[in-house]
Amino acid sequence: MTSEISGTGRAFGRVGIWSGALHASRVDDAGTKAIAEALAELEGLGYGTVWIGGSPTPEDAAAVVAATRSITVATGILSIWNHTAEEAAAAISAIDPGARRRFVLGLGVSHGPMVPQYAKPYSAMVSYLDALDAAEPSVGSGHRVLAALGPKMLKLAAGRSLGAHPYLVTTEHTAEAREALGPDALLAPELTVVLDTGLDRARTTARTMLGMYLRLPNYTDNLLRLGFTEGDFEGGGSVRLLDALFALGDAELVRRRTREYLDAGADHVALQVLTADEGGAGLPRAAWRELAEAFGDEL
Repeated sequence: MTSEISGTGRAFGRVGIWSGALHASRVDDAGTKAIAEALAELEGLGYGTVWIGGSPTPEDAAAVVAATRSITVATGILSIWNHTAEEAAAAISAIDPGARRRFVLGLGVSHGPMVPQYAKPYSAMVSYLDALDAAEPSVGSGHRVLAALGPKMLKLAAGRSLGAHPYLVTTEHTAEAREALGPDALLAPELTVVLDTGLDRARTTARTMLGMYLRLPNYTDNLLRLGFTEGDFEGGGSVRLLDALFALGDAELVRRRTREYLDAGADHVALQVLTADEGGAGLPRAAWRELAEAFGDEL
């Protein structure tokens, strides 16, 4: 029998920050210092969880855990094609046991156009979870979430993990996901934010990001299931699609949009700040401060 990496010290909070700029493996010493300073500020602002976006490595996750004291740390997400379950389990087991209690391994199957060996994603995820269970020490269901969009993967998330971390979804999807997951599983959707009161500018910024995702069938198939059409995918996304997927406006609007996801059944919303100048690649600390002030004790 294997021992299990376990612990119940996690508190996700209602609002977290999702960032693809927290990869220590991709930066120099100055970049590592900037990440550590940003993480310290996020903790001080009161956010419940920091999500390491952009296909992090297990080592990236361990570095973020080591640089923080109390905030929950989750990968959003680690691709099952890039790292074996044994590699992930070994990296997690190396984290200090006291800090490990607040780490969650977010897993996803990525996308066919991005993965040469992509095949049977659902079966591949089941096999990966089996391998995590069999690892020594194992990474049990209480330490993982799945990047689930469709009904089948959502049910798997409910049965074999804490729950689901859907990306690029609407409030309608959140309501459907809650029904599929049941009342007890975690539901923590990502919501991309453009803090710009010029709506046309905000939509232009959003299109710079959305256009890439509209080339990936996992996302477009999900959006078609939700009632959007192929026409909504043209030109980087229709106004209807942009307004459904993003929070575009000031911090108060972001707070209201976040509340819509919570009211639809989310337990937690992971906010990704997208900026026109950085394309979401930097550490938008001023925006994180502005949002924290708007949310106040709702974090």
